[in-house]
Amino acid sequence: MAHALSGKKIAILATDGFEQAELQEPFRVLKQEGAEVEVVAPHGGEIQGMQHREKGDKVKVDRTLDKARPEDYSAIVLPGGVANPDQLRTIEQAVAFARHFFDAKKPIAVICHGPWTLVEAGVVKGLQMTSWPSLKTDLRNAGATWVDQEVVVDRGIVSSRKPDDLPAFCKKMVEEFKEGRHHQRQAAE
Repeated sequence: MAHALSGKKIAILATDGFEQAELQEPFRVLKQEGAEVEVVAPHGGEIQGMQHREKGDKVKVDRTLDKARPEDYSAIVLPGGVANPDQLRTIEQAVAFARHFFDAKKPIAVICHGPWTLVEAGVVKGLQMTSWPSLKTDLRNAGATWVDQEVVVDRGIVSSRKPDDLPAFCKKMVEEFKEGRHHQRQAAE
């Protein structure tokens, strides 16, 4: 599937505290498939990655949230890590940025704690999703059906539980991002 994503521009929305593998591996795979990938964050410079509870690598921010236009991107990746989505869900501009992809029926790939941003955006109702197990109740309370599976795809939204799921997550992410818009997706009620 080399270069399956040529001509597509993908946003990875993250901030300090992202789980390193959950940003870097999708970034690598998307680039390998020919996509233009930008790390979008609330602040410029670099954001701090984590390897579970230990500090990991820093990643360069390509575009600050205030300068990013969601309509310029074909799809979005929301990596996990506890602190990353916990901060993003408190930033209305980040929540609105993520919500755009759902409203525009563009594909979304979300892993681990990343669904917190989608819960805050009010878009998970009626979706089947997976996540880090501690988000099960949050997703159910927001109207999603939570399942414990390596990867789940529902109406263009790819979700996975943890770094160990990255091979399956990245494979499905590429498939959904290649497909593009998901006309059959219903608006959240």
